[in-house]
Amino acid sequence: MASHPDTKVDCSKVYIKKSSFSNEKTGEFDGAFAAVPIKKGELVEKGLMRRLPDGFDGNACPFIFTWSEERPNKTWGMGSGCSAYYNTAKEGTANTKMVRYYDEDRFEIFAERDIEKDEELLHTYVSLTWRTCFSDLNKIVNEE
Repeated sequence: MASHPDTKVDCSKVYIKKSSFSNEKTGEFDGAFAAVPIKKGELVEKGLMRRLPDGFDGNACPFIFTWSEERPNKTWGMGSGCSAYYNTAKEGTANTKMVRYYDEDRFEIFAERDIEKDEELLHTYVSLTWRTCFSDLNKIVNEE
């Protein structure tokens, strides 16, 4: 079924299941996967970002997004659709890229290369190297 042409949120090419990176060391967690083959440059998902209240500390919560270019970041957001389930990858190796439209509180995720059906979808978190909640994850991702 095609999505409505006026929708602001479309994650119809994505589904969620246990991540292929889950193991005894990391524990079990979910990931986003391609429901269909996706070509390089194609839109994978689009959605909205809900800004969280002032004073919310995203350095302590890995399930939200950095939602500004300001550093240190003070604006955090909660993404719609499957966006919170995309796991991270080392810079230059992710199969998707999130384009952030801060002034419109929306995002689009595009394929960086051809993606096979059932392949896990990864993007590099913009805050991977500096957010406290990602310090262990940053070591794991960048040691490989």
